[in-house]
Order: sequence, then C-alpha cells, then structure tokens
Amino acid sequence: MIIEPYLAPVEQARAELREKGSRFRAIILPVVDETSALAEIEIMAKQHPTASHHCWAWRLGSPARERHSDAKEPTGTAGEPILRALRGAGVSDAVVVVVRWFGGTKLGRGGLSRAYANTTGEVLSVARLEERAPVVRLEVAFPYHQVGAVKRLIHPPQVTLVTADYGEQVAMTLDVQTVGAEELKAALADLGIAVDRRSGPGVD
Repeated sequence: MIIEPYLAPVEQARAELREKGSRFRAIILPVVDETSALAEIEIMAKQHPTASHHCWAWRLGSPARERHSDAKEPTGTAGEPILRALRGAGVSDAVVVVVRWFGGTKLGRGGLSRAYANTTGEVLSVARLEERAPVVRLEVAFPYHQVGAVKRLIHPPQVTLVTADYGEQVAMTLDVQTVGAEELKAALADLGIAVDRRSGPGVD
C-alpha cells in the first residue's frame, strides 16, 4: 500500500472569526503524540479561562489517528467540523483548539458547525505547513566489509541514518520514507542483510 505524504504545522498559528457576537479563536499546534496533544489542549484552556468552550481535534501520523471533542457544545457541532477541516486539508501531526466566547445569540447547530469549520479553515490558511512523508524505522546489523554498500543506500530525506553502533558488527537504525521502504529492504536483502522493523515517526 502506498501512503502519500501529508502536511504538518511547523509552529503555532492563530486566527479569529466573529459570528453574531460570538468570538471564535483557532490555534493550531504541532504535536508528536497523544500526550503532547493533550498537554497543548490543557495549556490553551488555561490561557483562555474566560472562554465558554475549548473544542478541539487532532490528527497524528499517517494513516492518521484521530480524536476530537465538542467540549459541551451540542454533539457533532464543534469537534467533528474541526476534524473534517484538518482531514480535508491533508494535515496531520497537529492539534487544533477552537476557543469560543459566547456572544449572547444562539447560532443553531448549522451555524455552530460552520463557525467551527470556518475558523479552523482560517487558521489552516495562515499556518506554516511542511510536507512530511510517513516513516518506518528499520534496524540492520552487518559485518564491517558491507559498511560502504549500506551507506550508499542512505540518501536523506528518503533514507536517514538515525544511529550507528560499531561493535562486533555494525548496527544501524534507519528512518525510511514509507513509499521507498520496500525498495530499500529489497536492496538490503540483495546484500544478505536482514531487516528488523520498528515503529518510527508517523507510524503506529
């Protein structure tokens, strides 16, 4: 299965919209796992203590792991629209928190959904995004006379050397973009080198 590259934020970005007196502020933040996503959500809630709601969604890796919360807004009117906007933009390794200050006029389910989706769209339009390829982590061990042959297969960013340990044998950890992983494993197999796959960045 070919897994396409995706977009990821490289830094925090913010955008605001107003709808019938309510103010919506979207913050997008780069995250590496669920722990960091939850930590950023908690920080945003503490930074906006007077807000009526702190709704959010995140996507991690590829294929993306996803989660969202309406934060006591009517079910399906906040977290899901935020997530759909992230998904539609092809953005992952990101959490978006949309903070709402209620302005006194109810927006209705449709109005709320549009407001959360539109605010997320605004922050995505101003965020600085980079293309990121899903990566698998491979561990290989081989005799010293094969060092040159293996190093010739390392071509960042497609294949990146993470660690190298020169003991009785050479042990290397490689991060390989998913789209080229099978080709690399075949090349290593031609050298008689076995591959041990480990989870890596962007991989479950």
